[in-house]
Amino acid sequence: MTDTMAQPAPQSAAESAVQSGRLRRRLLLAVPLVVLAGGGAAFYAMLQGMRSGSFDPRGIPSPLIGHPIPDFALPALPPAQGFSSADVREAVRDGPLLINFFASWCVPCVVEAPVLMGLKTRGVRIWGVSYKDKPEASTEFLARRGDPYQRVAQDAPGRVAIDFGLYGVPETYFIDKSGIVRWRWAGPLTDDVVQEQLGRLLKTYS
Repeated sequence: MTDTMAQPAPQSAAESAVQSGRLRRRLLLAVPLVVLAGGGAAFYAMLQGMRSGSFDPRGIPSPLIGHPIPDFALPALPPAQGFSSADVREAVRDGPLLINFFASWCVPCVVEAPVLMGLKTRGVRIWGVSYKDKPEASTEFLARRGDPYQRVAQDAPGRVAIDFGLYGVPETYFIDKSGIVRWRWAGPLTDDVVQEQLGRLLKTYS
């Protein structure tokens, strides 16, 4: 008698459907993990670039470069004076200024604070926008880290930031005498950025 190997019983349609459903669920569960890992790697790379000075905001396109600032009106962060786009256009007649978005919860803003104070001592005009922050928290932040701003407004909902195309905080915009955005820096300003880029802009447009 010849031995024959037992053949596996063919899967029923119901069993195949169950296995396919399990596979789909596993794939769906894996997608968020892949996205999270990719986003975490990109964020880590950005932080490393900021620390080393190699992070280039020009890699993040800004639709405002070469165009007028968007129309807006923001309330004040007491006791400072708020401002609008009309106030900016009026002010730049006397020379360019910087609009800097910041927040008390922003760790890179702490790194940037002494650089902004240094610009203030050089006579550079800086107007600040408190982004999605509590007024008392922003006020305490400026009291502790120094207040480099001539005017400080609040953008609690973040709507004006959207119009500016804000990538994150801190972020700085250079506005020339015509009210045109000539430069945007995404991330904290550093001494190297001030010397190599902002310094040239101030000489060109002052």
